[in-house]
Amino acid sequence: MKIKQWNTDIELFDFIRKELYTAVVGDIMDKMGLINQFLPPQIRPLKEEMFIAGRAMPVLEADCFEELSIGSKNPLMSKPFGLMLEALDDIKPGEVYICSGSSPSYALIGELMMTRVKMCGGVGAVVNGYSRDTKGIFDVDIPVFSYGPYAQDQAPRGKVIDFRVPIEMNGVRINPGDIIIGDIDGVCVVPQMHEEEVFTRALEKARGERTVLKAIQDGMSAVEAWNKYGIM
Repeated sequence: MKIKQWNTDIELFDFIRKELYTAVVGDIMDKMGLINQFLPPQIRPLKEEMFIAGRAMPVLEADCFEELSIGSKNPLMSKPFGLMLEALDDIKPGEVYICSGSSPSYALIGELMMTRVKMCGGVGAVVNGYSRDTKGIFDVDIPVFSYGPYAQDQAPRGKVIDFRVPIEMNGVRINPGDIIIGDIDGVCVVPQMHEEEVFTRALEKARGERTVLKAIQDGMSAVEAWNKYGIM
């Protein structure tokens, strides 16, 4: 039986940042039968070097068609941004603001929002839509994964209707507390109930891959490397 090498989230995320990447984590989940854990490939880092790892704080967005709908039966319709401000203030250290539910046709995150996320100890954002204030986000120095830069605002187009609830992105379910990992190759979701096995096996595989890389660099053939290490 493999032994867990961490005792706290701080230790786990330190291992993740130093040794892991989405490809190896995804490979392990595939082997475990968790084969639908990558978010849509359109969700990319704003900078290639951005890396995100943290626990999901899911935010549910919905389309609307005016900024304020006075007289609506739903009180959120007369509230700018819905519950977005409350969601931002509820971010805890080590969490990722991860948002979905609306049409991917406007920006779901921007500079001021990311500044609040960072001040609360959050580690970044992943949104199923666009981001804006790109230069400002770079100045905040926090990772954002989105469809890319697009200035069209959410104010008259969308509202946050809930947070810390399960959400989905293209059939990938994200529960509060799941672990989000993102890099240049994409964003994957590690279910909280499987995290110990996933990361224990992923660390073993990542370290094995470095051994295989050295062997191939030293002249070992692909067939020999596979037969000896079972990694490719």
